[in-house]
Amino acid sequence: MSRPSVHEALIYLMVITSASDSDMTDAELSRIGEVVRSWPVFEDFDAEKLIGVAQDCQKRLHGPGGLEAVLEAVAVALPDRLGDTAYAAAFEVAAADLEMRLEEVRVLQLIRRALDLDTLVVAAIAQAAKARLRTLS
Repeated sequence: MSRPSVHEALIYLMVITSASDSDMTDAELSRIGEVVRSWPVFEDFDAEKLIGVAQDCQKRLHGPGGLEAVLEAVAVALPDRLGDTAYAAAFEVAAADLEMRLEEVRVLQLIRRALDLDTLVVAAIAQAAKARLRTLS
């Protein structure tokens, strides 16, 4: 299979995170759409292609090498300077339904390793997401 574009790689990580527990919730799908529509990294991406990219990711997950092959392709496609952005996008999806399942935590660990992210960067992203999503109750 061909190497994904940078936009596709970012979307793949969000899809992988959402699908990790075999239950892509409405909150997670909505968050993927919000990220694609509002984050500057996606400003020149055609949001109409989102569903097709997500379906391509699913095909790759069921193809040779499965998750490991997809993570390798993503790591090659993403410039180092976007590693934290990619992890933040995946974390947004994992946190979208306000609970982090074990499968999502495991996928985030795999993403962190594949992108060779610093532990402090990962902790800062997690803390920022928690602060942003905190409610009064």
